[in-house]
Amino acid sequence: MSETTIPQPPRLRHPEKAHRSDQAQPKKPDWIRVKAPTSEGYRQTRDILRENRLSTVCEEAGCPNVGECWSQGHATMMIMGEICTRGCSFCNVITGKPQALDVFEPGRVAHAVQKLGLKHVVITSVDRDDLDDGGAEHFAQTIRAIRHRSPDATIEVLTPDFLKSRPGALEAVVEARPDVFNHNLETVPGLYPTVRPGARYFHSLRLLQRVKELDPAMFTKSGIMVGLGEDRQGVLQVMDDMRAADIDFMTIGQYLQPTPKHHRVDRFVTPEEFAGYEKSAYGKGFLMVSATPLTRSSYHAGDDFARLRAARLARLGRA
Repeated sequence: MSETTIPQPPRLRHPEKAHRSDQAQPKKPDWIRVKAPTSEGYRQTRDILRENRLSTVCEEAGCPNVGECWSQGHATMMIMGEICTRGCSFCNVITGKPQALDVFEPGRVAHAVQKLGLKHVVITSVDRDDLDDGGAEHFAQTIRAIRHRSPDATIEVLTPDFLKSRPGALEAVVEARPDVFNHNLETVPGLYPTVRPGARYFHSLRLLQRVKELDPAMFTKSGIMVGLGEDRQGVLQVMDDMRAADIDFMTIGQYLQPTPKHHRVDRFVTPEEFAGYEKSAYGKGFLMVSATPLTRSSYHAGDDFARLRAARLARLGRA
């Protein structure tokens, strides 16, 4: 959201959710609360993003970690506009008809990455079902532009599922050689009809498996939210499904309800339960696991990438 934008009420920002009855938003426990962003580093990061007219999922999705990450100069760029063609019940990104792609955006992203001095950058996007390739080539162009301006930076992409895209869309992104390919499953398959109605669980799983088939050396990553109504057995089954698809890195975080019109918070999962999920995931063979209440896909992504790479080298050494 730009500084000049007036925040829209849920019925305007999310017209597809306007007919829903309000869901009570429970009080957050102490382990969820974060400080408001006020640091000089936060302001510098914000200014660089504004100067380059870039959107971030940090703001659009209302991430609770924005103050911490931006204070360190880390931001997750959201390409292809601020309007998504889907209306997932958990998501705070605007739903509607997107504008045409900005052909200069990849260059502006690359310039911002260089100016911020990022060593690891995460690029995500809205869903663009209106585009023939779902925006795959725009992802590829952005990766190439960053490589040109910041050749030493590592690149992580968090892509849509390309469910309605023409054949070859996924291949275009993989051929651009990001260091990490991330696509979130978001929740257990039984909750897809209410949480992620425009997506298909096994399509998303197959997408990640296909990345490994195209490039076995590329790191793959996926994440889910808890507190949506799933049970422990369902989460453990998702872990098994991810490992069957040879996914390297799993993230698990607490779902937070953006507005009363969004999917309700079923419960707040305790830090002890998250620790149990982390232990189980490592036991199933993931190279890297991040499971905390405040975990998000790109939270501490640079540090996690370094640990991910070290974990692979250690495993190869043992082999």
